[in-house]
Amino acid sequence: MEGCAGFGCKPLQNNDLASKRAESMSFTQAPPKWGMSDRELAEYPLVYREDLFAGKTVLISGGGSGMGKAMTFLFARLGAQVVICARNEERLASTQSAVEEHLGRQIDYVPMTIRDPEAVQGLMERIWSDHGGADFLVNNAGGQFPQPALDYSVKGWNAVIDTNLNGTWYMMQAMARRWRDDGTAGSIVNIVANVTRGMPQVAHTCAARAGVIYLTKSVSTEWAPLGIRVNCVSPGAIDTEGLNVYEPKAALRFKDSNPLRTFGDAYDIAQAVAYLCAPCGKFITGEVVTVDGGNNQWGDTWPGGVPEEFKVDFG
Repeated sequence: MEGCAGFGCKPLQNNDLASKRAESMSFTQAPPKWGMSDRELAEYPLVYREDLFAGKTVLISGGGSGMGKAMTFLFARLGAQVVICARNEERLASTQSAVEEHLGRQIDYVPMTIRDPEAVQGLMERIWSDHGGADFLVNNAGGQFPQPALDYSVKGWNAVIDTNLNGTWYMMQAMARRWRDDGTAGSIVNIVANVTRGMPQVAHTCAARAGVIYLTKSVSTEWAPLGIRVNCVSPGAIDTEGLNVYEPKAALRFKDSNPLRTFGDAYDIAQAVAYLCAPCGKFITGEVVTVDGGNNQWGDTWPGGVPEEFKVDFG
């Protein structure tokens, strides 16, 4: 869940800044400006060598904002040819310009929706035509809204399922078929969420992300003979602009949803994705890398705010 996720190997000072910013805010003040600037994305300290992905091509859905934008910057910094896609062309173009300005590198973008199987097929044709194929697919596109499950409309439920589950599957299958037909190996990384204890107030995305996790485990076995690895990264509370979809008081509390009592940042997720795509991840498939500061073990999120009946004073 973008903006509600976190783990990784970032410098402590970046993590501390996110926490101190949240701690300094009272709930009557305007919420902080979430996320990282383009300059921060371009200069963030890396744990990988700069040419790690030279000669490789990566497709990142939702690559124009939030965690996806950090992935875009990271893979470009590591030498990859990056192609990003999303529905919002303005964000895609802005990210393309930012990468060129701060890194001096060119990336490609394709405005489209992953909900449409035909649009996904057109995207694959474009990548094979313009770039000769791809080596990695990162399914980062997705979204949800906080609401009690009893209040979901059919349209709202379907919108989340179509994007987070169906769209992810269309991308996975279309890419894997291309790799199979070309006789080449590849790596898929799906961005999911912590579903093991349920996700009250976002049950729709919990259902979709759980589906992606077990879809990943299933096809990672089926596709292993093809040399295709499939894994997931599950973020916790991540400081990105995705937090803006939540009520400010609830968003500020997210840092308390893990025992580290802090936010992760977008590079925590981006560098975990890179690890799975890099040669160091060659023996990993069918797994979920959880990057959440311990939320999977302790802490409640309540993206719509803590209901009165769940407010407990243990004083």
